[in-house]
Amino acid sequence: MRNSSFTPGLAIAHVGAGLFGTIGRVAIDVVTEVGFAGILLWRSLLSLRKLGRSAPLVIEQARRIGVESLPLVIITSVFTGAVTAVQAAYQLKEFVPKIYLGTAIYKSVVIELGPVLTALVVGGRVSASIAAELGTMRVTEQIDAMDAMAIDPIRYLTMPRIVAALVMLPVLTVFADILAIGGGFFVANASLDISPKVFIEGMKMFFVPRDILGGLMKAFVFGGIISLMGCSAGLRTLGGAVGVGAAATRAVVTSCVLILVGDYVLAVLLFRIIFGE
Repeated sequence: MRNSSFTPGLAIAHVGAGLFGTIGRVAIDVVTEVGFAGILLWRSLLSLRKLGRSAPLVIEQARRIGVESLPLVIITSVFTGAVTAVQAAYQLKEFVPKIYLGTAIYKSVVIELGPVLTALVVGGRVSASIAAELGTMRVTEQIDAMDAMAIDPIRYLTMPRIVAALVMLPVLTVFADILAIGGGFFVANASLDISPKVFIEGMKMFFVPRDILGGLMKAFVFGGIISLMGCSAGLRTLGGAVGVGAAATRAVVTSCVLILVGDYVLAVLLFRIIFGE
């Protein structure tokens, strides 16, 4: 039986109000997240004057962020270089000589694939871990207890993680670049009939130090994004165990999105403005 009280215009108005309400809430959440992260970064920078006292904490976080992420980076990098070699050989086989395969692998790995894929896989692991750890401390009132004992949570919890990530992401990226190029070298030599001499000569033809520098600068920024988003999500956790899970998810999603957006911004800034000719 048809409901005579149904009004299409009223239904459309309700849908529109719900849509704009959702957009408004998302905009408010984004502004809140950015504002909190900005304040957190500023307070962490101010805490650097006490970096000497926090050195053991930084070393511990560097071990957790860098050393414990190394197996994941090794697997990702080797197969990234291998698949890059196969795809580059397939796309270039009828257009350019084989000697340029080494150049294609070197350029793509050092400038783009090395820093970005390393940041994504490490960010998925590290940002979730940081958010879950700090979020648990927040909901169990451990951070409030630190405030009550006059212990600065920013110096003790946030600053060591940010510093460790800023240092270790470029280090992991160097390992990733070497392993990815090694994986491409092995595939090129073993299955693509490209001799080691030809591969290395191709790399040397267009080698420029600014490519490596640009990739490491990207990794440095990505390390800051990963740690800052993890700390921000963790410190803003509410709602017990459910809130901790939501914070970990939010940290991973935000980190990955900002890494991809930041990659574009840094690519334009570094390779079109700073290093551009």
